[in-house]
Amino acid sequence: MPNKPTGVSYKQVSIQERWDAIVIGSGIGGLTTAALLAKHAGKQVLVLERHYTAGGFTHAFHRPGYEWDVGVHYIGQVQDPASPVRAAFDHLTEGRLAWNPMPDVYDQIRIADRVYEFPTGMDRFRDSLLGSFPAEGAAIDRYLAAVLSCVKASNSYFAEKAIPRIAARLAGAWMRAPFLRWANSTTAEVLAGITTNRELIGVLTAQWGDYGLPPTQSSFAVHATIAAHYFDGASYPVGGASQIAASIAPVIERAGGRIVVSAEVDKIVLDRSGRASGVRMADGREFRAPVIVSDAGALNTFGKLLAPDTPGCAAIASEIRAIGHSMSYFSLYAGLDQSAAELGFTGTNIWAYPSFDHDANVARYIADPAAPFPVLFISFPSAKDPDFEARHPGHATIEAITLAPYRWFSEWESTRWKHRGSRYDELKQSFTERLLARLEKHVPATRGHVDHAEISTPLTTRHFANYQAGEAYGLNTTPARFRLRSLCAQTPVRNLFLTGQDVTMLGVTGALFGGAVAASAILHRNLVGAVTRPAAAQAA
Repeated sequence: MPNKPTGVSYKQVSIQERWDAIVIGSGIGGLTTAALLAKHAGKQVLVLERHYTAGGFTHAFHRPGYEWDVGVHYIGQVQDPASPVRAAFDHLTEGRLAWNPMPDVYDQIRIADRVYEFPTGMDRFRDSLLGSFPAEGAAIDRYLAAVLSCVKASNSYFAEKAIPRIAARLAGAWMRAPFLRWANSTTAEVLAGITTNRELIGVLTAQWGDYGLPPTQSSFAVHATIAAHYFDGASYPVGGASQIAASIAPVIERAGGRIVVSAEVDKIVLDRSGRASGVRMADGREFRAPVIVSDAGALNTFGKLLAPDTPGCAAIASEIRAIGHSMSYFSLYAGLDQSAAELGFTGTNIWAYPSFDHDANVARYIADPAAPFPVLFISFPSAKDPDFEARHPGHATIEAITLAPYRWFSEWESTRWKHRGSRYDELKQSFTERLLARLEKHVPATRGHVDHAEISTPLTTRHFANYQAGEAYGLNTTPARFRLRSLCAQTPVRNLFLTGQDVTMLGVTGALFGGAVAASAILHRNLVGAVTRPAAAQAA
């Protein structure tokens, strides 16, 4: 049976007017903040989600015989029960969420006609690279040292985002400086100081699709964070990504909170003194709380949910707009008429590129949509989830993702979902066929077995996730992003807090810790430390 969607429908349930806190958006950041407020302070939290199911990019959708996860493809650092990331998930879900380790080789990199493997374990990752680049041992060691140094420096940088602003003014520069020494450089700049081997650089940066910018544009900070996240391998939620929200929801509900879906917030309401005091819904109804938390993204919060003349917010909105939104994309969802085992799928992700120069690949494609895809990420969710066969016997699923600049679709942005016209449908079909052809090339076992295929565009993401340019990762992960002091949990509006990936780092894990930072700022307690201690250590 399909997993039951999380949340109750706004129009089908009676909702009280006053709450201890209101969270706008039910992505992992919003759910984390709500759960921690409930768990550590007994707060009754109302979570309002405009989509028909909760979870943000962790939700799933269904077609007869199939289901696909829209944003979760693999999570690092959860296979070890003692790791801080696993401890955080266990804390939020109270152990209800199970994880299935991916294959030993979690990512396979295909560039031109060459294949490289990223195996579990940093030492084995190093050995795999050395096997392909035997003369680059010293450079590989320098690279690994740089990644680990950057990640270690991030601890105080992100801690500064949760402390009171008075303390941040005193100690903030000192706390941020070590991380910014890495973050202020692009990935390309740091790697150019490590090696001149362009092919090695192309392999080391082959996961750039995980953070949405090629090497000359991305901050080395985001590259290092993502690379280190997977050094010890990756896992996948048993039962699919929707189990993340489903496992967190009971914590919120047990304290008297509610997760309400199909509930669109129009504006954040301020009282006469300029403090956030509630929200106004799209239907005009208002709900009140002394704490308002936005998981709608920084661009939406400062650009749409707050009035343009809100004191202190105009400058922040301008700064954030200058950073810009992250990449938008096509995602092909393919359903196959045999099981993953019958088709020989192992679960290893495939990253495919036309050449080692990722920046040139992107520039060529943006200038000419007929150019080769600059990145193709192929994921096998049904092979990663041991419970999939029980829910959908004799079937398998694949997702194939590539870049899709929003401007290619902007002429249809005022049209309605499923009613965008024949030219839009024809454009979608052309990319569907191209992606299916590339899928068949890289995964020959799919030939003759695809019995369902549909594609999402940036407008699909805009419709469901409310990201205005169909972006996957919130704000661009450029060096400028990490210099912004405004990207923290506190906002210039008293009682209004930000949560999610824009507060810390992109992705599911980044959004989770953004949620913990926000809850820490609201309760004036170090909840990041609390959630990252393994259960055994807490019991002791």
